[in-house]
Amino acid sequence: MRSENLTRVLTDHLAAATFESLPPEAVSRAKTRLLDALGLIAAGLRAQGSADVVRLVEAWGGRPDATALTTRTKVPAMHAALANAVLMRSYDFEPVGADRADGAQIPSHITGTTTSVALAVAEARGASGRDLLTAMVYGDDLAARLGHATGFDVYGGGDNTGTINALGGSATAGLLMGLDADGLRRALGLAINQVGGTIDNINDKTMAFKLPIAFSARNAVFSAELAEAGFGGPDDPIGGRFGFLSQWAAGDPDLEVLRADLGSAFYADAVIKPWPTCRASQPSLTAAVQLVEEHGIRADDVERAVVHLTPRVKNGFVGQEFRMGESPEVSGAFSIRFAVATALLDGTVRVDHQTRAHMESDRLARMLDRVDLEPSLDPSAGSAAEIEVTLRSGALHRVRVERALGDIRFTPIPEERILRKFRDNVAWGGLSPEAGERLRALAGGIEDLADVSEIAETLAG
Repeated sequence: MRSENLTRVLTDHLAAATFESLPPEAVSRAKTRLLDALGLIAAGLRAQGSADVVRLVEAWGGRPDATALTTRTKVPAMHAALANAVLMRSYDFEPVGADRADGAQIPSHITGTTTSVALAVAEARGASGRDLLTAMVYGDDLAARLGHATGFDVYGGGDNTGTINALGGSATAGLLMGLDADGLRRALGLAINQVGGTIDNINDKTMAFKLPIAFSARNAVFSAELAEAGFGGPDDPIGGRFGFLSQWAAGDPDLEVLRADLGSAFYADAVIKPWPTCRASQPSLTAAVQLVEEHGIRADDVERAVVHLTPRVKNGFVGQEFRMGESPEVSGAFSIRFAVATALLDGTVRVDHQTRAHMESDRLARMLDRVDLEPSLDPSAGSAAEIEVTLRSGALHRVRVERALGDIRFTPIPEERILRKFRDNVAWGGLSPEAGERLRALAGGIEDLADVSEIAETLAG
């Protein structure tokens, strides 16, 4: 039995948060995630089901705290946070992969919750851009540490966007509300009563895959507001006898990762995705794009393409046969075969490929027939992928990729490409180029904003 109250260690650290305590690298990374997130919220309005969720949130009404982004309607902050998160998650295009000191990552989508919460609560409380960044960085760091402390198997059945995100989001909300260490403890204690999620949302290719990340956002704000009102929770909700670690750790929790460099190093999602597909499919996609770019391969040249994967990846949800189910975005985002076929056709995968028009096209059907997946790599290869393309001329090209593009430490994409992704997304969402550039400027200078509400006004178009 642990004698130390782990939650108290963490909430004392959180309660001391200031913008001045943040290393420049943590601020820079947070601003990049924020920019990426704003573009995805804009684009997400066009995804299946998104407008329905926004209309539902508007219909709920209630206290006009914060804007349901992409609209001009103000709703309770927890409802705004939920809507923001649904939009951002829509194309599986948001930042991923929480890091730690050695650069190792755990599958995660923390930003989808913490940024959604930060935007809603900062607007509701009249917080500054510095306050928003501070709360977001500290919330991201808590969630990332919890992710590594508990471990996570993306093919294990649970969805950690519905677990660690809720606690990171609660810290973000609580800091923006000015909660002290005890208030933050109570918020985390209330949040652990509202966590969960299933990977069957993805296995079955349903729109519900957006919900764990969004429920975490809503429940985070709700928990912080309950704590602010004086509602109590467990004494040690993280390290207690039946606390978060006990309930959600895959084995013995790594307690050291919770404490190591606390306050001097800040961890978060470390990958900015270059394409709107699951990260597990992106080594294969990286290889396909590389082949097209290096050899000038045209779609009509391809006789056959074989994607070599580990058995684990092939047997996971991204290795399933591609079928366009009830949601095109989900079907496309979680299919290696779709991603590779699309890249061989067009040299990339874009948001507009995640539509029925592309998925029902004869050209895609013909290319899908030429793409095969083989579980032929050694299990120790992790997420590596190899693609072997045979051309009608008889030429054979092969590329192996160990790491997909987008990892800030190992395979970063240039700032120019991040900006291009942002501009493409806001254009897809219907914002004018002028509004997009204003949004970019707001994100780039967020630490100088006295009032973040201009972000919501700009996203409304």
